[in-house]
Amino acid sequence: MRRNIITGIDAGSSTIKIIVEEQTGNNTFRILGSSQRLSRGIRSGYIANFEECAEDIGLAIREAEKIAGVPIKHAYVAIGGISLGSVKSKGTVMVSRPDGKVTEYDVKRVISQSEANLPHNTNKHIIHTFPINFKLDGSVVLGRPLNMNGNKLEVETLFVTCLNQHLSDLVKAVEANGVAVDDVIASPLAASHSALTKHQKEVGCILTNLGASTLSMMVFEESIPISVEVFPIGSTHITNDIALGLQIPIEDAEKLKIDFGSDVPISKRRLSDIVEARLNDIFELIESHLKKINRNGLLPAGIILTGGGSGLVSLEEIAKASLRLPARIGLPFRTQNHDNIKISGASKEQILSNPEWSVALGLCASGSKHESRESSSSSIFSKLGSIIKNLFRAFLP
Repeated sequence: MRRNIITGIDAGSSTIKIIVEEQTGNNTFRILGSSQRLSRGIRSGYIANFEECAEDIGLAIREAEKIAGVPIKHAYVAIGGISLGSVKSKGTVMVSRPDGKVTEYDVKRVISQSEANLPHNTNKHIIHTFPINFKLDGSVVLGRPLNMNGNKLEVETLFVTCLNQHLSDLVKAVEANGVAVDDVIASPLAASHSALTKHQKEVGCILTNLGASTLSMMVFEESIPISVEVFPIGSTHITNDIALGLQIPIEDAEKLKIDFGSDVPISKRRLSDIVEARLNDIFELIESHLKKINRNGLLPAGIILTGGGSGLVSLEEIAKASLRLPARIGLPFRTQNHDNIKISGASKEQILSNPEWSVALGLCASGSKHESRESSSSSIFSKLGSIIKNLFRAFLP
């Protein structure tokens, strides 16, 4: 029996993380292996040195294969970086059927029209497409407009994009190690599959990933993303601030940031002031973006914090005060209503207790849904084929 092996590769500016999972049943997974290596050649989320990046990804793949005991031939890959972003566009078409009933064909046409109306999309690749809302004859449609009657169909669509070059380089770096890329998923969307619940997405929330050199954020409402933004600031900037503020080597500053001054003869008040000053700058950027999209103070599920920088001291408290929203650290699959997903494996606790693994885990979760749909589709075609064969047999002598 064929094993359903799913691999997620999260290549960040600081580390490369890989998780190999086996789907053992409906929403049940076993972590076969994982690997984490320091990342060279990636700056602000994009590949600056291809050879170094490809080599590090290869080493991480070989290590994950050794631990998992299975070869890695296919993988789902996350993409982030400063070129990741989103843009909204509108489209309008006339309903095609004479009786005015909206069909799937009309829905696809109007979304395609909104894509055609995109401004300044040169050198960019569309990774994801999300219809945000539809209108039929000027009236807002709750949900999808299929089988409704009208003349003019309108849509507002969110397109998640990145630079063609960044996407191409990432795919080539993975494929250079003999691994086929099944799909590329925006990092914040991947993280949402493991760090957010259905309820949080429905009522409205913002998911942030504080990485080494970038801060990515995705805003959800009515279960769909309505905005994606990436800022060129991350936890490394906090390390730099500590080094400059305390006039100490960068290595010592990193240790102070992680351990928050434990067993180090410095003023914790001074260290706290430095860290909080930079965090306030970061949350000002988030607040500014929320104001831009008219969602500041209006997301009931608040802000969910993931990424390597989410372990910083007082992060939740500063987020609450700055944004006037509920705030929590997004430990993967640690809250209820995650489609009752069950995860087992030797490294389960180590991974599920660390928000740094949210993207890699989310890639595997997304991959399982994709493969389940393909399996279901294949099953339907297989059954259809059997029915046709049986019909022909009935006419044979």
